[in-house]
Amino acid sequence: MSKLFPHRPNDSKRYAILGATAILPDRCIENAYVEWSEGILTRIGPMPKRIPKSLESLEASGSYIAPGWIDIHVHGGAGADFMDGTLEAIQTACRSHLKHGTTTIFPTTTTGSHESILRMIQAVEAAKRSADASLPSIEGVHLYGPYFTPEKSGCHRKEACRAPVRSEFEEYFQAGSIAIATCAAELDGCANFYRYAKKQGCLVTCGHSNSSWSEMAAAHKCGMSHVDHFWCAMSSVASVRTRLGTPMQGSMLEFVLAHPTMSTEVIADGYHLAPELLEFAWQMKKSSMLCLVSDTSRALDMPPGKYAFGHPEENVWIESTGKVGLSPAGGLASSVVALDHCVRHMAKVTKIPLWEIVRMATLTPAERTGIAADRGSLEAGKRADLLLLDKRLQVQKVFYTSPSSISPTQ
Repeated sequence: MSKLFPHRPNDSKRYAILGATAILPDRCIENAYVEWSEGILTRIGPMPKRIPKSLESLEASGSYIAPGWIDIHVHGGAGADFMDGTLEAIQTACRSHLKHGTTTIFPTTTTGSHESILRMIQAVEAAKRSADASLPSIEGVHLYGPYFTPEKSGCHRKEACRAPVRSEFEEYFQAGSIAIATCAAELDGCANFYRYAKKQGCLVTCGHSNSSWSEMAAAHKCGMSHVDHFWCAMSSVASVRTRLGTPMQGSMLEFVLAHPTMSTEVIADGYHLAPELLEFAWQMKKSSMLCLVSDTSRALDMPPGKYAFGHPEENVWIESTGKVGLSPAGGLASSVVALDHCVRHMAKVTKIPLWEIVRMATLTPAERTGIAADRGSLEAGKRADLLLLDKRLQVQKVFYTSPSSISPTQ
């Protein structure tokens, strides 16, 4: 397992990693020099002829250095689900992903009762305030359930799917920092939800939906610009025809592919999508509008067996094979791996350049969620959230900004 190195507040020493291959958004630099101080990158480039003696340096020839992963769609890990709604559960799940190199995380809800979603948001806020050096940066909640259409609920509890009501979702936004907000585009009240979430500065998304092209177009006008886990629990021409009849209409898939302002995400765990679909998604959307997500459950780093998906008292039981999650009916039910596995799998089964694969797990999610000014790539002035990877892209060391790294004035 990787070694963790949180940045310490007011640490003015200079640090550098020497000789690794640095993965930038548009290329790799061999024999690179990456320097930082006080948790902020100060220099990235070729190895200089002289290394200052005052530096605390790490020789890393034969390794890669990458930005820390940013996971915008993730439900839990190490036996804990974010919907458990306790500080301990939030901490446990976040720590499990940090070990895999995720330095910025967006804890994600499932369908659930109003009370359980509120508890989850409040627990995430408590974790953000904890100044716990063992946690990654918790940027905000992804309000993912409960605004799904029941026919596309996937492994989420169908009975808890519902249309958005302003009095309910306003309470969620008032309870904590919601950074990403999802709603199916065919639900009553979705336009009000999209407009409200957009005004709050959220990445506004459509997921678990059987919406048509025209419904997606209306949603897009209201601020929706992203679709969750492409090809999974989303509409197709055939499913829209079943719902709305003929003439056949475009679906979420066609709308996303046709509009350059729409981004999406893929689960590259090796079980949700075949290699040709992963490569096709990249060919169509490019790395600037395609994110890698883990969408992992509490079964991450746990043995095969049955696990509750969501709050323990409102759960759907899923089966982890140790490689993927399965629903009681045998369908796919979340992944059981972290983003590091997704990066390695993309590199193994596609011809996508490594720097573009890494971009999809770092800079692109940062850009889509509005945090790219201070993280997501190896650039001077950004956070020194760094991963040292071996030749097989296994995470060896994680240098990261924790809640305790940031002073109250930052």
